[in-house]
Amino acid sequence: MRIDIMTLFPEMCERVLDESIIGRARRNGIISVQCHNIRDYTCDKHRHVDDMPYGGGQGMLMKPEPINACFSAISAQCTSRPFLIYMSPKGRVFNQSIARELLEMENICLLCGHYEGIDQRIIDSMVDMELSVGDYVLTGGELPALIVTDAVCRMVPGVLAENVCFEEESHYSGLLEHPQYTRPPVWNGMNVPEELLSGHHEKIARWKRLKALEQTALYRPDLIDRAGLTSDEIKYLKDRQLL
Repeated sequence: MRIDIMTLFPEMCERVLDESIIGRARRNGIISVQCHNIRDYTCDKHRHVDDMPYGGGQGMLMKPEPINACFSAISAQCTSRPFLIYMSPKGRVFNQSIARELLEMENICLLCGHYEGIDQRIIDSMVDMELSVGDYVLTGGELPALIVTDAVCRMVPGVLAENVCFEEESHYSGLLEHPQYTRPPVWNGMNVPEELLSGHHEKIARWKRLKALEQTALYRPDLIDRAGLTSDEIKYLKDRQLL
């Protein structure tokens, strides 16, 4: 998988992408994530990437020419045209389902806006998807682009030690994750649940499923309808007044 990030602040992105699991995966060649400075594709000596919006209004707008030139250069490096995503508060709200969709793509390009955004003609003619990471406003698209990159790349085979590392996590299966414990078995008078210490795989799996259902019903009840509950699970949640 290859992901390209078009940004005015490539160093900001590189500092995050060079660290931890994603950084190691990049160094090992498991994933390719490259950052491109849009300012390198300007045509004037002052390297202007923004201008005043027609019709007036607050702030400046990113010009279309440097964005187009940057994307054309990236496309020339790829075997097929990258799927272009603009990080925008107007976009679809990013979730695990979208992350799995993007995982199936060979080349993804993430466009980070700044100022008051980008010229609408770029969106109309080039952008394949607009994505938001939540109902709030940030100073630029870099942090959202890094979130999308991390969420997608960690599912690439070989990035994590095993697929189970992400398959059992919150949202991947449509549920929140069950509570987790480590040593010591007793801490501050609180015990690790007996099921997890039993060594009985079926009991452990059932405990994890039921606790995941509890967490989801308690904290994200909007997700529980899609969980495919059995009659026993429905009774379990109703007995705990969670349904």
